Amino acid sequence: MNTSGGKQQTISWIILGTCLVFILRLFYLQVIDDSYKTSAENNSQRRVTQYPARGLILDRYGKEIVTNQAAYDLMVTPVQTGKFDTLELCRILEVPIEQARTSLRAARKYSRYKPSLFQSQLSAETYAALQEKLYRFPGFFVQPRTLRHYVLPIAPHVLGYVGEVDGNVIEKDPYYKMGDYIGITGIEKAYEKELRGRKGVKIMLVDVHNVVKGSFQGGEYDTTAVAGRDLTCTLDRDLQYYAETLMRKMRGSVVAIEPSTGEILALVSMPMYDPSLLVGRGRSAQFSRLNANPDVPLLNRATNARYPPGSTFKPVQALVCLQMGGITEHSLFPCNGKNTSPIRCSHSHGSPVSLLEALEQSCNPYFWGAFRTTLEMGGPGQFKENFRRWRELVMSFGLGSPLETDLPNILAGNIPSEQYFNRYFGENGWRPMTIRSLSIGQGEILVTPLQLANLCAIISNKGYYYPPHTVRHPEFEHRIETKVDQKYFDLIVEGMFRVLESGTARAHRFEGIELCGKTGTAENGNEDHSLFMGFAPRKNPKIAIAVVVENAGFGSTWAAPIASLLVEKYLTGKTERPWIEERLTSFGKY
Repeated sequence: MNTSGGKQQTISWIILGTCLVFILRLFYLQVIDDSYKTSAENNSQRRVTQYPARGLILDRYGKEIVTNQAAYDLMVTPVQTGKFDTLELCRILEVPIEQARTSLRAARKYSRYKPSLFQSQLSAETYAALQEKLYRFPGFFVQPRTLRHYVLPIAPHVLGYVGEVDGNVIEKDPYYKMGDYIGITGIEKAYEKELRGRKGVKIMLVDVHNVVKGSFQGGEYDTTAVAGRDLTCTLDRDLQYYAETLMRKMRGSVVAIEPSTGEILALVSMPMYDPSLLVGRGRSAQFSRLNANPDVPLLNRATNARYPPGSTFKPVQALVCLQMGGITEHSLFPCNGKNTSPIRCSHSHGSPVSLLEALEQSCNPYFWGAFRTTLEMGGPGQFKENFRRWRELVMSFGLGSPLETDLPNILAGNIPSEQYFNRYFGENGWRPMTIRSLSIGQGEILVTPLQLANLCAIISNKGYYYPPHTVRHPEFEHRIETKVDQKYFDLIVEGMFRVLESGTARAHRFEGIELCGKTGTAENGNEDHSLFMGFAPRKNPKIAIAVVVENAGFGSTWAAPIASLLVEKYLTGKTERPWIEERLTSFGKY
């Protein structure tokens, strides 16, 4: 029996098997598992994201509002770092050593092989100092990018701000990576995809000292960043600035709309903040400070604060009562001034009162009489049906539900429903007398300043509006009709014209332009709010405006002069009533 031949064969099989194992292992390491390849390549290659410049934001006349400025992020690839002088790096960056260690731990947790953010938004001075010594910090490199720059400190609630993406965004959209920026609010959020552009990548060759030696393969695999699209917004930069100047010491808001398009000309919320505060490395600290401010400067009062409209609701009340047949243009109701019951009048004028006189003098008893008569048409059995119809017509003016717009996260206001009163009073526990405060824009009725300005645009257009918006877009070019016939609007326009000619706002008319409007003084459990809505010119109106000044008193005292000056500024390019400007800007309430 030849045993030596069997042993030799066995040894041959063992050697062959061992070689096969090594071959399979090498195949796995080189072809299937790329971690070693990645590690090796990362020691010689650096993939640098090319961030596109974010699109500029211009005003309606092409004037710059938001541009860009250079910024620099310090990136780190943990597998390349090895040992380095942490104290020296912290000295250059001017950060505590514990912060640096935390950043490095976070980078390693994210990926040992991929670059991630170590320190964001270095100043030009820090960047220059770091560049000289970057070779001493293996695995670190600087990535250029841009930050927002504001030409004027205006319109933060319209423009919005940009911030770093969080995990939820990255999970939903693979375009974004850790350290990327995204629009958080306003136009920056609504038009993020247009503004952000498209990222590119540049692959660089680096030596063992972390020094760039050139492009990989002559840049064959590089991709070019594509800048974001510049946006022309609908704001008038000068009008916006002037409105903010007039409102500087007040709490409230201004919204101005071009009635023929729905384009928002100005949108002010006071108190406001300088939008540049939310740019750069101090953004988080500044945001926390603003968020803790009891005056709530981050709140957009124009879209997210709700107020009783008071007497500015009376034109709508009149239109709805006319449409339903509860009144005609010749209907008269008595008024005994402050002695009138159950709703007294704040003005002394003749009696009985017509619709035009009621609008001119803001007569509360007239509109209570019109509301009651309309709800009582057909007898008690028709009351709730009449109320449902009344509410439907009121809501067709864009009230009680969120307006279609490109402004994110807006509130709906409130027009109370039958179900609400049934729950509150019981199904048989309410009648016109119970809800009489609705007749004069009080009680449960709430509107936002944006809705109030849009309401004024509807009246100026005699029955329709375009969705209010901040950037021109085909999506907003469709007309939305109210459910009130056009024939009734001429009477209301005449009444609003009389308000400025001989009524409650006569002190704020100015020569050369026919301004129509309605003052409002809204009770709210504290000091009254001052409101005004108006439009001009009377024919072919170019601007519709709403002003709310919180806790300031009569609409004719504060809101009306602000609106009047802004209309004059927009239509003529100047104002010629400096004494009114001085009084408004000296407002000492806040």
